[in-house]
Amino acid sequence: MEEQYRTLIDTANAPIFGVDVSGNVTVWNKCASRISGFTSDEVMNRNLVTNYITKEHQHLVQAVLNKAMVGDETANFEFPLVTSSGSTLSILLNATSRRDGSNNIIGMVGIGQDITARVAQEKEYRTLIDTANAPIFGVDVSGNVTVWNKCASRISGFASEEVMERNLVSNYITKEHQHRVQAVLNKALLGDETANFEFPLVTSSGSTLSILLNATSRRDDNNNIVGVVGIGQDITQLRAEHR
Repeated sequence: MEEQYRTLIDTANAPIFGVDVSGNVTVWNKCASRISGFTSDEVMNRNLVTNYITKEHQHLVQAVLNKAMVGDETANFEFPLVTSSGSTLSILLNATSRRDGSNNIIGMVGIGQDITARVAQEKEYRTLIDTANAPIFGVDVSGNVTVWNKCASRISGFASEEVMERNLVSNYITKEHQHRVQAVLNKALLGDETANFEFPLVTSSGSTLSILLNATSRRDDNNNIVGVVGIGQDITQLRAEHR
């Protein structure tokens, strides 16, 4: 069984890492070797955190390993792995306590997923949004702000730090229009998207901007709706000219 277990780990199509109670590497499968450039012989019995984790993340990763050593397991934490070339991979890891035949914890083993390309794509996406010459807003399923780009900050007077995690409708929409805007967001959270609806945005000075917005459902990797994102157009001056 032990031999079968080792073979299963070594041939898995996912990076698998393991450490003993001192944090020294005990498991480093072929996939881990392939993506990192380090062979198992090079890493075995060396401290995982001090040798293969970026310095700014060592404390965080060590804390997760320490929790696993007392039976408190962590799912889906990002694990910044240094490669033999000096670059960094983003690994999404589940840290599971490893036990002996008497159920004593003897280390940690983690099955990972290389999300480096996804992280890079998300960074590019965030940069594209933040530098767009149009106001872009986003909310989570509770209606709290998750996206507020530089253009939105510029026209509203609110910095992203001021609005992030605050409820969009109750804080930044004029009271007489809150019910209508909330209805549009609720529809988008069910997959029913709305194009070109007017979005009366309250600014930091107390004035109101007229924003023409498309409300689009935001989805995760499993196609579950996790919020709403909207690309807008400031039509305040156009509205004033037609009054």
